[in-house]
Amino acid sequence: MRSLEELRTEIDGINVYPVADSDTGSNLLHTIAAANIALTERRDVTTAGQALRVLASGAVAAARGNSGVILSQFLRGLADAAGDAARLDGPALASALRRADELATGAVARPVAGTMLSVLHAVGTAVTSNNDGNSDGSHGSATGSSRDGEVGTLDDVARTAARTAAEALAETPRQLAALAAAGVVDAGGRGLVAVFDALAAVVAGEAAPEHAVTVPSVVPAPQAWEVMYLLSDLPADAEESALLQLRRDLAELGDSVTVAGDGDGNHAVHVHCGDIGAALEAGLRHGRPHRVRVEPLMTPAPPEGAAGDRAVVVVLRGRGVVDLVAGEGLPVLAADDDPSVEQLLGLVGETAAGHVTVVPGEVDLTAVAERAANHPVLADRDVVVVPCASPVQTLAALAVHDPERRAGADVVAMAEAAAATRRGDIVIAGEDAITWVGHAHAGDVLGLVDGEVVRIGAPDRIVETALEVLTRMLAVGGELVTVLTGVDAPDRIEEILTEHLRAAHPEVELVCYYGGQADAVLLMGVE
Repeated sequence: MRSLEELRTEIDGINVYPVADSDTGSNLLHTIAAANIALTERRDVTTAGQALRVLASGAVAAARGNSGVILSQFLRGLADAAGDAARLDGPALASALRRADELATGAVARPVAGTMLSVLHAVGTAVTSNNDGNSDGSHGSATGSSRDGEVGTLDDVARTAARTAAEALAETPRQLAALAAAGVVDAGGRGLVAVFDALAAVVAGEAAPEHAVTVPSVVPAPQAWEVMYLLSDLPADAEESALLQLRRDLAELGDSVTVAGDGDGNHAVHVHCGDIGAALEAGLRHGRPHRVRVEPLMTPAPPEGAAGDRAVVVVLRGRGVVDLVAGEGLPVLAADDDPSVEQLLGLVGETAAGHVTVVPGEVDLTAVAERAANHPVLADRDVVVVPCASPVQTLAALAVHDPERRAGADVVAMAEAAAATRRGDIVIAGEDAITWVGHAHAGDVLGLVDGEVVRIGAPDRIVETALEVLTRMLAVGGELVTVLTGVDAPDRIEEILTEHLRAAHPEVELVCYYGGQADAVLLMGVE
């Protein structure tokens, strides 16, 4: 706690993400101080496990700010792993740090690289990477392990954690554009380094090392509110679903959403938003909010030259196409499930750009992108959505993206390329349905062109259906066919399509990628 007291002003000064509210150091200190008070007030604590549980409970109840909530979950993870242990040795501390990483990350609606979560994850990985299957408490060297598969002493693990935290902190500006633009490391991560330094110092009986921090010149201005409260009395038979819905409700209101439990039915709730009442009402729908705290948020003035910065972000389903786009260096949100507005807000926020073009890959993803673009949190940015109904249209839009072109002209070019790409889908019917071309039964192969069913094939007619759909699409012309294969695509499909085009349309070029989508056997685009 003494380290955070000394560093509070310095940490507050480098707080630029997600907003420069200049209170991360204060929030961390308040949270750890409350945990310490809770422990000193208990006279019946005799074991390490009991002490950690009391610390975690006190921290969750008093957690202030996003960083405070994450710190509380860090302590709760230590407590969960420690159980009723009288004391912790090296392997036990390593296991506890891994559990702390899991709980802290799980409390955040959308974990972002370059934050204190990255620092904590690096530590959890470093101290447990050689501990698989090992629990014999072997002692080792100062590197944290003595032999492969063994974890060292308590001192070894604590030193490894402190050193790894400092190294991970130094990497945060390379992971988060907002930090790089301001020339600082993550403020919450800086606080965690202080915590790990203090831990190593206590275990070793030595002074904690100091790490230099770059202080930005940021002029804050008020924008929104930081709403925090403790939520209790959730329905015992539906607590998990209630918490899931609460996270979704809060994500619709703002960003930096965390809902973190203490293991005894209480949950610390945190959100940055413009509507205080709505944030409280979201909690009231599921339980009893109390210990409510509301503080004004501050947003940083854009870094010099940032107003002209531009970025393109993409939202897609399908691991293959996600990896394909990410390989081109573009930020991608892998929307395997229904993505939240907050997830997209985080993706846009990570760019630190004044103009952001969002290119989604499906109709429902376009709707989410448009809601995010109009969110109050992004009021100081120019966010434009290029509507796409299929990943093949997304690829067409990205193919004409030119960062040297004026932003408006570039958006128009991408939108025109997407709209000009005809799309064909080969899917398996999930249920019986009436279509324009007849009655489809569950299991039939459906061929769609621009969203309309044009062919119904038997379950074993995937290839024939695909060839007919492609022939229909090329009947009105085309120069390039792009195909994304799904997880259930037939063997040799690329070879079959290549042979068909060579015979029927030798002037047409074919490119085929593994898309990895589960909802369509093939996705085809014609330009």
